[in-house]
Parts: sequence; structure tokens; C-alpha cells
Amino acid sequence: MVEFMEKVVTAASEGEELTVEEQNLFSVVYKNVIGTRRSIKKKEESRGNEDHISVVRDYRSRIENELSDICDGILKLLNTKLVPAASFGDSKVL
Repeated sequence: MVEFMEKVVTAASEGEELTVEEQNLFSVVYKNVIGTRRSIKKKEESRGNEDHISVVRDYRSRIENELSDICDGILKLLNTKLVPAASFGDSKVL
């Protein structure tokens, strides 16, 4: 879904603002992607099983890297496409 939203944003003409529906979808997609990974991370940390400590640490590192990549992608889209194209006050306050 993240890839789809990236295509939607990059397909918009230069200076063209996303519709309200597209803005909402953008927000929901990234919220769900990040929320899922945060939930997985918390769940694995709460288990506290000593036998799985190294596996959990590796998994945690991978999740954190994924989160970092996703957030970098969001910021890039915001800074290069969405904020410059925003014309209304609400759109600029992303």
C-alpha cells in the first residue's frame, strides 16, 4: 500500500495538490504501516523470553530500520511534493 501511495503522490502533476480523499488515504496508509511495526516491536519486547533474546534483538533492529526507511520516505514525499504543492492552510499543516 505504501508503494501505491508513493505512485499516487509522484504521479500528481508538478504543483498539483492531493484531493482530500487522497490526503486522508496517505495519512491512514502510513499510520497503519507504522502502527503495525510499532505493535510488533512492543509485543516482542514484552514477551521477555530469555531463549529468544538474540532473535528478538535482531528482529527489533530490522523493524527499527524498516520504520526509519518508511519515515524517511514520508518526509521526502512531504518535503518534495506535498508541502510545496499545498495551497490551503490545512494542507500545509501536515
